[in-house]
Amino acid sequence: MSEARNLRKTTYRLYPTPKQVFALDALLRSHQQLYNAALEERISAWSKAGKSISYADQCKSLTLLRRELPEWRDAANCSSQQMTLRRLDKAFTAFFRRVKAGQTPGFPRFKSLGRFSGFSVKSHGDGWRFTPTDGWKHGSLRLSGVGQIRARGQARQGGEIRASDILHRDGRWYLSLTVAVASPERTRQADGALAYDWGVERFLSGVTHTGELENIDNPRWWQQEMEQTIRLQQAVSRKPNRRSNRRKKAVRRLAAARAKVARKRLDWVHQQTAALAGKYALVATEELTLKNMTRSASGTAEEPGKQVAQKAGLNREILDTAPGLFTSLFRYKVLETGGEWVDAPTRKLKPSQRCPRCWHVAKKQLSQRMHCCEQCGHQENRDTASARVVLCWALESISGQELAETGIHSPRETPPFATHRVE
Repeated sequence: MSEARNLRKTTYRLYPTPKQVFALDALLRSHQQLYNAALEERISAWSKAGKSISYADQCKSLTLLRRELPEWRDAANCSSQQMTLRRLDKAFTAFFRRVKAGQTPGFPRFKSLGRFSGFSVKSHGDGWRFTPTDGWKHGSLRLSGVGQIRARGQARQGGEIRASDILHRDGRWYLSLTVAVASPERTRQADGALAYDWGVERFLSGVTHTGELENIDNPRWWQQEMEQTIRLQQAVSRKPNRRSNRRKKAVRRLAAARAKVARKRLDWVHQQTAALAGKYALVATEELTLKNMTRSASGTAEEPGKQVAQKAGLNREILDTAPGLFTSLFRYKVLETGGEWVDAPTRKLKPSQRCPRCWHVAKKQLSQRMHCCEQCGHQENRDTASARVVLCWALESISGQELAETGIHSPRETPPFATHRVE
């Protein structure tokens, strides 16, 4: 029986020589041109003949193109070019899915070189090979047509290399490796339970099975770098000529500043999630639909929205905390340490409207940050009360045998917070 494997992504920074940079730029340009040509082929075939072209059709066309035109054969590896065609096919698949769902379609667009993030390569050894040093810290990438490129970074677990992406961001080159790692043994490293509610005022409001609070303040990355970011944005706006070198330099400075904030945010999230995952065997939170939470309030021309600027500011603060990134990293770290992850159904449970003591449900405005129950008189921070509701529901959802194995007791046995089933 084959060993179960999990796929992980790890990123290395590439340090090409000036000659290699020129070759990488040419590779990126060839993939961008192939993407646009394939998109043009699909559009023309449908508009002129009503014919839909598939990924397999375009792969056949690519074979003929490489046979008849040496410049396309010499531009890039065939399997890498197929990955670019697959990328376009996925864009069309997502487009048709949104059309069927009645969402905003978002037809695939032609991409300029500046908006073409990179290209993918297939099986390890097919035109490329990554050789890590001891401990998977740093290494080198050998890419067909480019040569041997130094790489700095670290894959903590190592593993079997499956695929990779060559990325170009802010004038720098990166290697994003897809590595298959062995599934860890699910041995419990902690014996606590935590339920948390994410927010903007306070990043994380958590409650443990013993009733203790686990709070994390919002670092507010945007507020920290707001003045500098606005200054750099204004510098770009003052240079309307998009082809001027001065504007390009200003754009690079702005992109570098934003990338620095993103790296700080990612590093902070990794530290927080690793610390929490090592302390708790059970973690529960409510399901969140970020797309709905950050929807614009602008409305339409016939029915314009209200408080559009305020909602835009709230959306910026929500996205600045990166709740989706935090949840995804937290979940996989909990599962890797042998823990249990529970997603509470928000619409069914209504954690932010339910009282954790008497289970009474009452609607609250978003501006109401304190939970004050009309029936039992329980008062508490709204996010903390919501976390208590989720914790009670999660522990009630686990069988008595599983609770005994983790050493966690149901809140029914640890007053004063009683729990009730939600039918």
